[in-house]
Amino acid sequence: MKVVIVGGVAGGATAAARIRRLDEQAEILVFERSGYISYANCGLPYYIGGTITDPEHLTLQTPENFWSRFRTTMKVHHEVTAIHPDQKTVTVRNLDTGEVFEESYDKLVLSPGAKPAQPRLPGTGIDKLFTLRTVEDTFCIKEYINRNHPRSAVLAGGGFIGLELAENLKELGMEVTIVQRPRQLMNPFDSDMASFIHSQMRRHGIRLALGYTVEGFVEKNGGVDVLLKDEAPLHADMVILAIGVTPDTTLAAEAGLTLGIKGSIVVNDRMETSAPDIYAAGDAVQVKHAVTGADALISLAGPANKQGRIIADNICGGDSRYLGSQGSSVIKLFDMTAAATGINETNARKAGLDADSVVLSPMSHAGYYPSGKVMTMKVVFEKETYRLLGAQIVGYEGVDKRIDVLATAIHAGLKATQLKDLDLAYAPPYSSAKDPVNMAGFMIDNVAKGVLKQWYLDDVDNLPRNGSVTLLDARTAYEYRQGHIEGFRNLPVDELRERLSEIEKGKPVYVICQSGLRSYIACRILAGNGYEAYNFSGGFRFYDAVRNDRCLIEQEFACGMDQLGGLPIRVLR
Repeated sequence: MKVVIVGGVAGGATAAARIRRLDEQAEILVFERSGYISYANCGLPYYIGGTITDPEHLTLQTPENFWSRFRTTMKVHHEVTAIHPDQKTVTVRNLDTGEVFEESYDKLVLSPGAKPAQPRLPGTGIDKLFTLRTVEDTFCIKEYINRNHPRSAVLAGGGFIGLELAENLKELGMEVTIVQRPRQLMNPFDSDMASFIHSQMRRHGIRLALGYTVEGFVEKNGGVDVLLKDEAPLHADMVILAIGVTPDTTLAAEAGLTLGIKGSIVVNDRMETSAPDIYAAGDAVQVKHAVTGADALISLAGPANKQGRIIADNICGGDSRYLGSQGSSVIKLFDMTAAATGINETNARKAGLDADSVVLSPMSHAGYYPSGKVMTMKVVFEKETYRLLGAQIVGYEGVDKRIDVLATAIHAGLKATQLKDLDLAYAPPYSSAKDPVNMAGFMIDNVAKGVLKQWYLDDVDNLPRNGSVTLLDARTAYEYRQGHIEGFRNLPVDELRERLSEIEKGKPVYVICQSGLRSYIACRILAGNGYEAYNFSGGFRFYDAVRNDRCLIEQEFACGMDQLGGLPIRVLR
């Protein structure tokens, strides 16, 4: 059996190694148009920033290593230019010599990946404008920085690559501005949870231009003007496009394979394309979202590796199935961590799901053990069924641990109420006896049983201030003086039982505290005394962070972008 693989990196290289482990006799040939057969995409920004200092550490495997261990022929700088499914051949060009030849196959694996989205904008060809996808791109950016010592950079795009690059360029001492057409960074997060990400980036000196549309680029004054719609341009020494990726599927299209979203390759759960004996994996394929069942594009390394393994199993006579992508992800933001899995509340509702959520602010470990830090968790579930849909966490220590537990729970089909039953490891340096994941389960179980009734951020402006409802802040008088929502009166929870006579019966009571715990206790006191009480989801800490961020974005957008010292900066007037 002869297997030809187009593209290395995650899916292709994984398939090659797995095929050899399953079939010692197979002939395996991999064509990769770049100079690197298997490299760590996710590590590329950290080489630019200097965290990874040795470029060889970016390379997971070399052609020589692959041959030595797996007897697999790896041909770098070889581009497959055509697929001929009827003849079961591919046309290949040697990019070093220009030689063109035909290669036959019994099984063909497509792992072309994705390419940076290139908008059709004026000026995208100037030499101070970069994209980051391959090792060669990384070396190009690094060489430019080392040679020219730029003082400022504009990043177009606020996803994973944009934020990781922003951090690394800032660590090099550069002034960094992120321009993003949506008014939030990181689309896997709901806008309320993204507020914490915005705050973190601003805190470390990253300037955010949210809600602005890039219309082109002009080389000017030794740098680049980034042209914005209805706004003065931003000037920087260099620009990096990080506005996302699109499936690199020209080959598949020309070969007549069935295509899906954004030209992605349609595959079944065995990773088979519409053509016999042709498989596909990685960022180029359309998958099913594991939560919604809808068609999706999810460009992450974990799914690509799994898909490569499944292809190898099936080529070698097995029957492995891909169950869909859940979108579990995590990102480092200076000293903060943000992670998500499943779908967020916004996308759940767009998908037609009747979604609800709980927001909590637990400590990363036992409160009495030193150095614990608060994390903000949002767990999304379906009303009535309590199916677990997704989760988002922003914090410091222990974020990755909790998101992985929640991702596992979603995969296992646990109901959100069952999170309370998970038996999770505990020691004071690592967690609390009631782990944050358990706490989310307790809260959702209380919702299911009617013990907890919630009100939400979007309700704040719609609550009547005419006396028809009671608005209650259950924090201390000192906390209340530091900031509160207009119209809420202060009645500390520890005084509530003695002062119930001050609260009129027959009116709904909307309660808030700092994190949601004391207000929940206040709601239980009120319910036990015949009141209808609702607890604010997330607490004043959550409200304050989100509303401040939204107000700042609105003010900044209204005031526009100004230039200060030749560097892009926002000025509030």
